[in-house]
Amino acid sequence: MVTREIVPGVYQLTSGGTNLFVIAEKELTLIDTGLPGSSTGISAFVRRIGRSVEEISSIIITHNHFDHIGSVPELRRFNDVKIIAHRADLAGFDTAPSYPQGIRRLLRIPFLHRVRRRFVLEPDDVNIQLEGGEAFELLGGLRVVPTPGHTPGSICLYAPRQKLIFVGDALQRRRKKLRLPAKMVSTDMVAAVDSVKKMAELDLEIICFGHGKPLFEDAHGRLLALIECNGG
Repeated sequence: MVTREIVPGVYQLTSGGTNLFVIAEKELTLIDTGLPGSSTGISAFVRRIGRSVEEISSIIITHNHFDHIGSVPELRRFNDVKIIAHRADLAGFDTAPSYPQGIRRLLRIPFLHRVRRRFVLEPDDVNIQLEGGEAFELLGGLRVVPTPGHTPGSICLYAPRQKLIFVGDALQRRRKKLRLPAKMVSTDMVAAVDSVKKMAELDLEIICFGHGKPLFEDAHGRLLALIECNGG
C-alpha cells in the first residue's frame, strides 16, 4: 500500500489503484475503505504512525461503489466503527441508484446476485445517513457537500481551514487535467457538471481524488477550466 501525507494528520493510502484517507486526530477517521482486502494495509499503516486500528471510530463513504466500500466488513471486525453515507445511495439493492441501470441488471443475474453485498452498502449497513450540509469536528470543521452525478448520493468533504476537498469519484485527474467522472459508471452527467460548479464556489487549494495523485497546483483554476469545457 502506497502512502503519502497530504497535510499534517491527513494521509492518502492507495491500493489497487483506489485511494482511501486516514484523518489522525484524537480518534482515527477513514474516508472510504478501498477494495476488499485493504484492511491489512490500513492496519499496518496505522501501526506505523503509532496508532491502532481499534482507534478507527468512523468511516465516511464518498459514494456507494465496491472499490470504496469494499473493506467495510473487515474493518468492522476490529471495532464498533460508525459507517456514514448519504441516504440517496442507500436504497435496497434491487432499486439502488448508486450503479447505472446496466450494471444493476448484471448484478441481478442469479449467481452474481448472491454476492451483491460485496458491491453495495444497504441501509442497515449504515449508522448515520447524511442529507448533505452536515459538518464534522474533524480538521476544524469538515463539511459535507452533496455532489450527485457519479452516483445520486456522491458527496465531497470540504475542510475550509486547510482549503482541502476530498472528491471521491466526482472528479477524475488525468495527469494535470481535471475530468468529469467516467460516464459508463455514472448515473447523471448533467448533475455531475452542476456538482463541479458547486465545488468551484469553494476556496480550494488541494483536491484529493478517489483514484490518482492529489492536485496541489491551481486547483480552483482547473475546476473553472473543466466547467468551461463542458458548456459552463
